[in-house]
Amino acid sequence: MSELNFAAVDLGAESGRVVVGNFDGKKLSLEELHRFLNLPSRAGTSAGSTLQWDILRLWNDIQDGLAKVVSSHGKQLAGIGVDTWGVDFGLLDETGALLGNPTHYRDSRTDGMMKLAFATVPQREIFERTGLQFMPFNTLFQLLALKQQNSPQLEIAQSLLFLPDLLHFWLTGVKSGEYTIASTSQMLDARTRSWDNELLRKLDLPTNLLPNLVAPGTTLGPLRSEIAARTGLDVSTQVVVPGSHDTASAIAAVPAQGDNWAVLSSGTWSIMGVELDEPLITDRTYELNFTNEGGVGGKIRFLKNIAGLWLVQECRRTWLRAGTEYSYSELTERAAQAKPFSAIVEPNDFSFAAPQNMPNAIAEYCARSGQETPQSEGAFVRCCLESLALKYRWTLEKLEELRGGRIEVLHIVGGGTQNRLLSQLTADCIGRPVVAGPVEATAIGNILTQAMARGELNTLQDIRDVVRHSFEVETFLPNSATASQWESAYGKFLTFHH
Repeated sequence: MSELNFAAVDLGAESGRVVVGNFDGKKLSLEELHRFLNLPSRAGTSAGSTLQWDILRLWNDIQDGLAKVVSSHGKQLAGIGVDTWGVDFGLLDETGALLGNPTHYRDSRTDGMMKLAFATVPQREIFERTGLQFMPFNTLFQLLALKQQNSPQLEIAQSLLFLPDLLHFWLTGVKSGEYTIASTSQMLDARTRSWDNELLRKLDLPTNLLPNLVAPGTTLGPLRSEIAARTGLDVSTQVVVPGSHDTASAIAAVPAQGDNWAVLSSGTWSIMGVELDEPLITDRTYELNFTNEGGVGGKIRFLKNIAGLWLVQECRRTWLRAGTEYSYSELTERAAQAKPFSAIVEPNDFSFAAPQNMPNAIAEYCARSGQETPQSEGAFVRCCLESLALKYRWTLEKLEELRGGRIEVLHIVGGGTQNRLLSQLTADCIGRPVVAGPVEATAIGNILTQAMARGELNTLQDIRDVVRHSFEVETFLPNSATASQWESAYGKFLTFHH
């Protein structure tokens, strides 16, 4: 085959980028052409202020990035696909106009909404239907918050589009709901993989807003003419939905073989789990709050959400506000020099969800649990990284229990693989190999799903074969010399784990 160029638009909670992938049928190479900040803003309303995504700024940056693609690679692209984080959405009126900035999942509007929902539909019933873990910002609870606020937007809205679906709509004029992103909403029937309209009706939420669902690898159609003119792309350029949830694309690009592996998608969030053919919905998965989300190739991503490098990012932001800027590599080096196991925390503790000052929140947690309080930047970061490794071990053990059978290797993909200290700490803690890479798993999975849509690849395993042939990974082996220290730390972790 001749070489093909694809564009991946990958939006994360901190930044977005436009990446070009060149695929020759066997190997893929990537080039990042445009990176831009994703800066949410807080804006006042009559009911207070809300944390919102600046979607129009992101949209302009996406178009600027596509124009850079044309400048460097020409106007012919084999496809364009967008992925983002989950749960958040925009509401559109009958003309297709966006009714307002999408609200950030960390906004406080969903406070108390889970309790309100459970008063109408029991929590266990919602899990039985959706198979999804309970998090206060799930789309179901965001919609319930709008209902409780008598939101004029909800009254006017004629359609709801998740963020990648909204961007695909702006690119093509076609409204759709890609399956993997819809599966983060807690509004899908996990077994039928369709909207659970009965659940929505029980909560008195509108069902007419929901888009038709499409599978990853669906070709939506060509660019709108004005977008082609704005970017310089050929008007026949096709937009193809990848696994539009960024984690779905990242897991599609895990360079794994067989089925005795687990994956950790590491970034702001750590999302850890295994692939299944069907959802796993049991009393025990409900008790442990694991989740069943949609994957590429008809798979189910059986996962646990962990706070992830959010803790380190927020520490860094706090120190920056105080006037000191550290790079992540500087902070990791300081953590490597800090005393091991001086303090550990539960990364998913509610106090770390959105604190004004993350180091203070960590110090207060340590004081409450009778531990030494970190005294330096390195000690704080070391605490975060060791605590994440311990949480990964707990999650791995629960995955083995729920799925059955030992997991032999943990694959880490995404930006968090650049933190080699965390990869080594994780290998030491779990006592088995950690394979780190590729860093750009999300963009890779996005692009190769587009290639599969064109018939260049046939299966999910084909995608993974290409990844193994195209990108270097690094293997971290556990250090037996620290095993007893990790056992002691894990015992301590279990005493306040939840």
